[in-house]
Amino acid sequence: MKKRTLSIVLACAMAAAGLAGCSGGSKETTAASTEGTAAETTKASEAAGGQTTLKWSVWDIGSTTYYQPLIDAFEKAHPDVKIEMVDLGSTDYQTVLATELTGSGSDFDVVTVKDVPGYMTLVNKGVLEPLDSYIQSAGVDLAQYKGLTNQITVDGKLYELPFRNDFWVLFYNKDIFDKAGVAYPTNDMTFEQYDALARSLTVETPGQEVYGSHYHTWRSAVQLFGVLDGKNTILDGKYEFLKPYYEMVLNQQEDGVCQDYATLKTSGLHYSGAFAQGNVAMMNMGTWFISTIMDKIRTGEYTDCTNWGIVKYPHADGVEPGSTLATITSLAIPANAPHKDLAWEFINFVSGKDGAEILASTGTIPAVMNSTVADLVSSAEGFPKDDGTSVEALNTSNLYLEMPVNPKSSEIETVLNEAHDAIMTGSISIDDGIAQMDEKVSAILAK
Repeated sequence: MKKRTLSIVLACAMAAAGLAGCSGGSKETTAASTEGTAAETTKASEAAGGQTTLKWSVWDIGSTTYYQPLIDAFEKAHPDVKIEMVDLGSTDYQTVLATELTGSGSDFDVVTVKDVPGYMTLVNKGVLEPLDSYIQSAGVDLAQYKGLTNQITVDGKLYELPFRNDFWVLFYNKDIFDKAGVAYPTNDMTFEQYDALARSLTVETPGQEVYGSHYHTWRSAVQLFGVLDGKNTILDGKYEFLKPYYEMVLNQQEDGVCQDYATLKTSGLHYSGAFAQGNVAMMNMGTWFISTIMDKIRTGEYTDCTNWGIVKYPHADGVEPGSTLATITSLAIPANAPHKDLAWEFINFVSGKDGAEILASTGTIPAVMNSTVADLVSSAEGFPKDDGTSVEALNTSNLYLEMPVNPKSSEIETVLNEAHDAIMTGSISIDDGIAQMDEKVSAILAK
């Protein structure tokens, strides 16, 4: 396989996939006149106090390591600004955010956009400020995003800037492999090899259970195996290509190789909690978990998964190793934000090169990648370097957006989530679930 650095891969793969979907000055915008008397009163009060507070919507403050370093760096450069985070929770974050922004009482200055469907919902509701004039005024070079911003432009306008670009890998607990006398997973495994490996590590003894694999309750943990060949997307309207992957995971569930989906859904067990228990051999998850696991091990919170590593995603026969799914996390300015200019300065900082280096130093994959940033990720304290797999796992070959930009992506997401839940709980068969997705998504696309 042709090796490439992470920065080159992120540059090439996002552009090649063809999927839909730095600090600078700012200017006073005329939109300020629409913000209302209450917002102006707040501005005057803050000005009198000598400090302006920017409210930033986020999720999982307690388990996200990069929020505070970003805030500390920005506040140091802007001593008259205070960043206040508001945690809206991770489970229904985009739903809560949309409700907040369409209500009359929202006063967020900066909002984090979790995914493409959530982005399209907010754009369609008209609650986000276009960033194009800010970008032009500040002279931001969008080329640093390697074509990514082209994929999230809607009707010629850009409403968000990405600051993270994560991709899916396979986390593994080395202690489980060592105890079983089984060789670590490799960066070139077919799904058949992965399934056999997971089964070889499973222990069903009561009180000593070891699960060879773990799948979080998101549909993406199963469905997105099917798009790694680059021939299918999750927006196709035809989903027969998902059948082999549902069969593999449901068979594992039936055989005790992974934990029961319904139990996980009912208990609300977070994927980090599942891996931290020390009885999961392998877990497919995004690179966003890297910074969390390193931080929790450093603080002593995680004690049963301290010997960990990552490998590239399993792949179907004939698919290039290193093919995986990408998901972006972005920042946007609400249309009714009280402090739009300062909000833009914060977004420009976090989404630019300075923010990228801070993110990389915590083991987080930023949207802006260069050789310096890539080296920072793998050299971060706690990143596994001597296992022969983890550093190389950062070198991907093909990246495909989990959900391409589409005006109807939110509606499609709802259908796919409902069908996934029904299939995984056994409420309907795989064939019936696929037929349901085919029918409902095709109807959405035809509207």
